[in-house]
Amino acid sequence: MAETGAGQEAVQDQRADLPVADREVLHHGKVFDLVGERVDLGAGGEVYREFLAHPGAVAVVALDDAGRVALVRQYRHPVRAYLWEVPAGLLDVPGEPLLAAAQRELAEEADLHAATWHTLVDFCTTPGGSDERIRIFLARDLTAVPEADRFAREAEELEMPLSWVDLDEAHAAVLAGQIHNPSAVAGILAAHAARCAGWQPLRAADAPDPLPR
Repeated sequence: MAETGAGQEAVQDQRADLPVADREVLHHGKVFDLVGERVDLGAGGEVYREFLAHPGAVAVVALDDAGRVALVRQYRHPVRAYLWEVPAGLLDVPGEPLLAAAQRELAEEADLHAATWHTLVDFCTTPGGSDERIRIFLARDLTAVPEADRFAREAEELEMPLSWVDLDEAHAAVLAGQIHNPSAVAGILAAHAARCAGWQPLRAADAPDPLPR
């Protein structure tokens, strides 16, 4: 928990289950739904908000023994751009633990296994318009997935190149505005900061969600 000055409230996000008077699904999508809710803010009165109901996701900063981070390049149609990203994926397997999902995505997108896992950072991607949450893991002690066991990619992932970038260079690229994917930005900045602190801020791979749904 972040420390504060005397008399100040601790800086820590807290879940709040405010009364929802009404909820409607405005559109059923392939990945997420557009919903509308009427919520009681107390002194702020009752307001109507529309947002994307999202299953959530995980992402992985995979760091090799040379201090290089694995980045994949993928086309993202909504922003009309090829983005450099860390391996990531949706929580689309019912009941799958976050760590298991991250291990699966690392194998599927980067053909990598990792022996050492830690929780790196948690964040809400667009809290004003979506309930999407992402947990980013740090994966180290990497080995390659055997050729015969590799995942058959398709669509945007079919020709998705993998590049190994020194963490300092990736950090500089984020600050220079050359990397835009939110998981890559948050993950690279967090990994760089954690390394500068001797990896002391890292949490266990199975650390509880600090802002549970």
